[in-house]
Amino acid sequence: MTGPDGARRQGPLSVMWPQRFEAGHPSRSFPAYRGQRNFTGWYWSATCRGHVAYESWLERDHLMRFDFDREMIAMAAQPFALAWDDSVKGHLEHTPDFFVRRSDGTGLVVDVRPDDRISERDAAKFAGTRDACELVGWRYERVGALEPVFAANLHWLAGFRHARVMREETAAALREVFVSGAGLLHGARAVGDPVLVLPVLYHLLWCQQLAVDLQAAVLSPSAWVSQGRIGREGDGDADASAAAVGG
Repeated sequence: MTGPDGARRQGPLSVMWPQRFEAGHPSRSFPAYRGQRNFTGWYWSATCRGHVAYESWLERDHLMRFDFDREMIAMAAQPFALAWDDSVKGHLEHTPDFFVRRSDGTGLVVDVRPDDRISERDAAKFAGTRDACELVGWRYERVGALEPVFAANLHWLAGFRHARVMREETAAALREVFVSGAGLLHGARAVGDPVLVLPVLYHLLWCQQLAVDLQAAVLSPSAWVSQGRIGREGDGDADASAAAVGG
């Protein structure tokens, strides 16, 4: 791994696992070249208050999912490289796509790859990574595409993730309006001009201080909004986590 200070560190995972992988730098570069078919970039995470790199739009979607999930408190791309000898495939090396720190202190290691793009060698790498994670008490996920409705709603709410759209007076009024549940636009109009109120409402939905079913249908003026739950101390967010749908 490459630590926060830029220094390279290596050793058995059983020794290295206490490292703060979520604070490190990517363990390898993100190539960009003419004719490249995947889209690389940087996602600004409201959770991390900084940018996290991605190598495809699918990876970006999962960064949004982590950012939305109140159980996730930090994340990093390409956190470390693993190397081991497999009895069938021989020597294998693999760099997982993401490391995510959960609120209980445990780690989550994630590879993003659709089912139809996994070779036998890839499958062996993912299986070996899962085994390594289990040895140190981390969870491991290999995920594919998000469910389309959930992804569409997540993309929309992510546009309001930054605290700059927050107006506490308006937020307090919205929490009161939706305490027993109401239609999205009806509740917004009860507070004031929707042009001014809706950005705050969407921010509260992102923070999950207010709740809406993101799986059932694309957000609409009639979507039913109810009171959410306040989450991690100090951030004013809710602790309900987004459902992970994929690969």
